Amino acid sequence: MQQRSSARELTNTLRDEVKRYSPGEKLPSSRALVERHRVSPVTVSRALAALVAEGLVATRPGAGAFRAEPHAGAVPSGDTSWQEVALSADAAGGLVPRTVDATGVLVTLATPPPGVIELSGGYLHASLQPERAMAAALARAGRRPGAWERPPIEGLLELREWFAREIGGAAGAVAAADVLITAGGQSALTAALRALAPPGAPVLVESPTYAGMLAAARASGLRPVPVPVDADGVRPELLAEAFRASGARMFVCQPLFQNPTGAVLSAERGREVLRIAREAGAFVVEDDFARRLVHEDAGPLPPTLASLDADGVVVHLNSLTKATSPSLRVGALAARGPALRRLRALQVVDSFFVPRPLQEAALELVGAPAWGRHLRTVGGELRVRREALLAALAALAPMGAEGPVVTHVPAGGFHVWLRLPDGVDEAELVAAALRRGVAVGPGRPYFPAEPPAGHLRLSFIAVAGMGELAEGVRRLREAYDEVAGVR
Repeated sequence: MQQRSSARELTNTLRDEVKRYSPGEKLPSSRALVERHRVSPVTVSRALAALVAEGLVATRPGAGAFRAEPHAGAVPSGDTSWQEVALSADAAGGLVPRTVDATGVLVTLATPPPGVIELSGGYLHASLQPERAMAAALARAGRRPGAWERPPIEGLLELREWFAREIGGAAGAVAAADVLITAGGQSALTAALRALAPPGAPVLVESPTYAGMLAAARASGLRPVPVPVDADGVRPELLAEAFRASGARMFVCQPLFQNPTGAVLSAERGREVLRIAREAGAFVVEDDFARRLVHEDAGPLPPTLASLDADGVVVHLNSLTKATSPSLRVGALAARGPALRRLRALQVVDSFFVPRPLQEAALELVGAPAWGRHLRTVGGELRVRREALLAALAALAPMGAEGPVVTHVPAGGFHVWLRLPDGVDEAELVAAALRRGVAVGPGRPYFPAEPPAGHLRLSFIAVAGMGELAEGVRRLREAYDEVAGVR
């Protein structure tokens, strides 16, 4: 963590220094930079690589680093207006126009500017990631016999067996033959949407729901149909009515620590959801993204919907990414029957297979003693951070009874969901917060239709620690006071 921060700081420093050199002029050697700035050679290497990527520096093997030459001239822009017609051709054919909009997803993926506190992130802060365990797993994986050979299309058998146990529980309700290894959860979700519903079809979704799923559905030409949720998850009577009214053959849900509300689908409702889907002849896509982010005080977790289903109604998705690193993109998809065969074929067409070294590394990681310790550490830290965020929000009146309200206190996941008072503009508040140096997630991208009120999603997973969390809330309070007109 410290080395990454140093690399970022050195990059900013060198960026200003480089501008004082003439194009083509040689920069100080790496050794000189190490001594001048009192950093490690790795930090210097990372900073120079960042400046090379920005086009400010050019390196020559054996000669050193130089101020990059200016480009000869601007590339002719041309006239791309014809593309507007070409890209809207699907609408002319009577299909639902595809909307490829990643705005809601980029809120959690984009790195905020230097100095901005990240209360919008969706991945573990570097200090919480099992970096040593992952590095050791990757090193061991690279030495495994056949590690660089072509893997089975479905994924390594041992890794599929591990995921099958995780999904099916003690009863062994899911077999390795039901599992397909995927390149992370988002890849699995996108594949399920494309495989199980034709373009133009309605798909039932929770409201509010994961913004990345809505973006993927619309990019596939599907029509998200909202079904409201409460503290116990989706409301079954509204789900049944939505199936009847829309004719949909798929419902996408997050039963455990739902994103963004944090709700947990009760066991009774879970069985009702499966019954309703069976009667509608529909699939239930179960996005189990947060099971490894359970808080220390959560208590026993409900079983997966997949473990309660023997008829292939449920298509289950989960991933190792959230609990490890954004770069460990290894997940799993469990399904049965023709649906699994179609999903397998779709993965082959799209990407052939998940790289074998990454699968081998994932298998090494989850099989090591450090894996259980890591999950326990994360569970304890997330509980502490959740409580710290709630306390900071409660201490900052009017961000309490008269201001934004925490709709549900989650026992897992990495965020809380705030409802804004009437009259407080969500977009203005998000912009005002960013001006004060804190990035927060707007609520609008999580709603498939018009939202009932303004909302914010505040994440506590990506900050460095308690001090940064408290400072982020303080800055948010200043922004709220400005937008709400509090004096």
